[in-house]
Amino acid sequence: MTPPSFDFATAARIAFGPGAAAQAAPAIRALGRRVALVTGADPRRGRWLAEALESLGAEILPVSIPAEPTVAMIEDAVARARDFGVEATAGLGGGAAMDAAKAIAGLVPQPSGVMTHLEVVGEGRPLTAPPLPAVAIPTTAGTGAEVTRNAVLGVPEHGRKVSLRDPGLLPRLAVVDPELTRGAPRAVTLASGLDALTQVIEPYLSCRANPLTDALCRDAIPRAMRALRALMEPAPGAVADDAAARADMALASLFGGLALANAGLGAVHGLAGVAGGRVGGAHGAICGRLLPHVLRATGEALAERPDARAQARLDEVAAWLGAALEAPAPEAFDALQAWIDAQGLPRLGALGLSPEDHAPLARESLASSSMKGAPVALETGALIAILEAAS
Repeated sequence: MTPPSFDFATAARIAFGPGAAAQAAPAIRALGRRVALVTGADPRRGRWLAEALESLGAEILPVSIPAEPTVAMIEDAVARARDFGVEATAGLGGGAAMDAAKAIAGLVPQPSGVMTHLEVVGEGRPLTAPPLPAVAIPTTAGTGAEVTRNAVLGVPEHGRKVSLRDPGLLPRLAVVDPELTRGAPRAVTLASGLDALTQVIEPYLSCRANPLTDALCRDAIPRAMRALRALMEPAPGAVADDAAARADMALASLFGGLALANAGLGAVHGLAGVAGGRVGGAHGAICGRLLPHVLRATGEALAERPDARAQARLDEVAAWLGAALEAPAPEAFDALQAWIDAQGLPRLGALGLSPEDHAPLARESLASSSMKGAPVALETGALIAILEAAS
């Protein structure tokens, strides 16, 4: 059979492996002298990079993103970056820091504001000026934001999280050093890991999958589930000190970013994007709670509207998860839910989602770009049932 035609875009360069972080400062300095260094809530975690950059003659504008970035945070950071004369950005942290760094890099040169370019709640127009170069350095294994072309921003007045999206937002360099994930709290490791798992399952099931994303996902789905078990189970209340499992999670997260950027996602992220705008829970925690229910609902929908390709892929996912969880494939999705329960991941109700939110959230999610990748369309009633089951 002739392979299908497809495009594949990613960061200009990816450096992966223990010790890769040593390459970051020289590479960033080569992109500019004035650098916006974007970190998470604790800017001290970026001090090593700031000192390395300063030793190379760089001037640093520190930008701390204490939570998932909002439009207001980005507008403030862009104004500061323009005043400082920023020439490049570097995001060091989880998805929030990396998305903020990409957004700042994209918006600083634009003559228009963020709402001109934001999807769904804005005008969604392409960027008109080339973005500044950005470098992304993850310290969690989950989002894959180091190799994606979008930046997710919260818009509290609309109760939504939506994307600023442009091919120019792909980082100039992604530095993935598994050792930077050492010391991440248990809750962060669990939520991030479930995000990574979701982001290799959904692109594999996606109607937009291609041979290259398939190869990544086939490797990463069992790898992610095995590594997450290795990190979470041997050390109750903590994270196991397992360098191999950390490296596997970092690789699965990277593969997820590569896959989702080129094959799309599905109903988990379609729902999570809207739910995340309503509640304060971590994105990965929301995805993790939704994942087994969406997989079961997908199987039920395929029973009513058969699709041989989609069914074969769903069966493969069940087999991989079942093997990693030591469960028969027909019971894999139930086993995944039971495992998530045993790890103490909060339910959506505990994160603040009320029953009154379910129906409007389900309807709003249908407009999400992520839903376009779903292997079979889930109707509003099925989406409401998923939210009820995850709450």
